[in-house]
Amino acid sequence: MRWWFLIIFTIYAIAQEDLLIRIAPDISYVTVKHRGIKIKVMRNQDPEHLLLDDYSKTSRPCPPFCIHPIRLKGIKTIATLELVKFMRDKVNSGKGVIIDARLPQWYKAETIPSSINIPFVVFKKIDRKKARKIFELLGMKVKDGHWDFSQAKELAVFCNGLWCDQSRRLIDSLVKYGYPKEKIYWYRNGMQGWKLLGLTTVVQQVNTAK
Repeated sequence: MRWWFLIIFTIYAIAQEDLLIRIAPDISYVTVKHRGIKIKVMRNQDPEHLLLDDYSKTSRPCPPFCIHPIRLKGIKTIATLELVKFMRDKVNSGKGVIIDARLPQWYKAETIPSSINIPFVVFKKIDRKKARKIFELLGMKVKDGHWDFSQAKELAVFCNGLWCDQSRRLIDSLVKYGYPKEKIYWYRNGMQGWKLLGLTTVVQQVNTAK
């Protein structure tokens, strides 16, 4: 009977916008679009919910799955609440983009709502002409033959978690091509940190940069 109570309570709470388990005291949920579909990002309302998938694992061989430092040189690290606010304030206003830096199969399996997939390996397989197309989608302009990032979107980049190197490698490539460091944020906790807090995820057909 307990699960029936939780379902009924959750439906009522959502309708009243008064959730038992909020994201923050002043944030019950955030609504964002993922591939044109509105998604309500909120925490799982079951106080006894546990992770049972791969993200419940604590130990992976190092190398390559080593724990990363809190900061990347010149890049601001953000935590989960900051990513939610980035989603609400920057993504919804068109000023920001959340990037899943993992390989397409991981993105296809499950990702954070509103994110797009730019795999960390993509810049190793393309030339400057194709890189330009990606950056133009992110708001970069070409002026007098030069790449102008002054109006480029702010980026929040993530991968699997504290032990995952994919977001760092993508950030290194973005910076190498001239993307301003001050426009890039690193969500270091990644998918594991997102899921650990019971936040909404989506499963979809692959939508990736090639």
